[in-house]
Amino acid sequence: MTATGAGVASGTFTPRPGAAPLSRMIRAQAALETRMLLRNGEQLLLTVVIPTLLLVLFSAVDIVDTGSGKPVDFLAPGVLALAVMSTAFTGQAIATGFERRYGVLKRLAVSPLPRWALMTAKTCAVLVTEVLQTVLLTVIALALGWSPQGSPVPVLLLLVLGTAAFSGLGLLMAGTLKAEATLAAANLVFLLLLVGGGVIVPLAKFPAAVQSVLQFLPVSALSDGLRDVLQHGTEMPWTDLGILAVWAVLGLGAAAKFFRWE
Repeated sequence: MTATGAGVASGTFTPRPGAAPLSRMIRAQAALETRMLLRNGEQLLLTVVIPTLLLVLFSAVDIVDTGSGKPVDFLAPGVLALAVMSTAFTGQAIATGFERRYGVLKRLAVSPLPRWALMTAKTCAVLVTEVLQTVLLTVIALALGWSPQGSPVPVLLLLVLGTAAFSGLGLLMAGTLKAEATLAAANLVFLLLLVGGGVIVPLAKFPAAVQSVLQFLPVSALSDGLRDVLQHGTEMPWTDLGILAVWAVLGLGAAAKFFRWE
């Protein structure tokens, strides 16, 4: 073999060790996280089946007094808020808690993928899942006669801030509690907020003293904000956006400080 040929062969087949570009690693991890999320039966139950059933059932059957107008006009924004909570909080908390228990996070933490990039990938997976949820629930709500109002800009802001708030709380829970405790606590919080967060039952149905507390919950702010825009055509629900922003800062800040990788 000639010297030139040897050089080509060496250049072609000699390995080039080293980490892939950071953007490629994040995309690959985000794609993996998304596939794992969508293949998990319990996750699908939380993120797709339960919100869809609640939307269809309470829109078709007069179980809860949702006030004047079509029930679906009240229920659709609340179910969208529930979908965000189920993915960004409940699903992410449970999945991350068990990854931490089984040592997955510990191993990933020493890989070329930085810890912040891993959390970014998890956030991307949550956002992709939420987009799919939103499309599905919107199509179903429109088929049930939903007539959304308002601008998409405040809706997008509410969904982004809601995702940030619930992600912070979910990661805080997953990073500080044992996996079994996270599983129980996340599902319990999901059920409590489903009942008392203004998702299905209007906050006006609760006593005034209770309302003054419930209105500051993240799911209440998200559902009320979405309802103000999509049902009543409010231009910008600043109060609800402010509540969600506070929860986002507190949740993400606490998660960054107290999250334990082992």
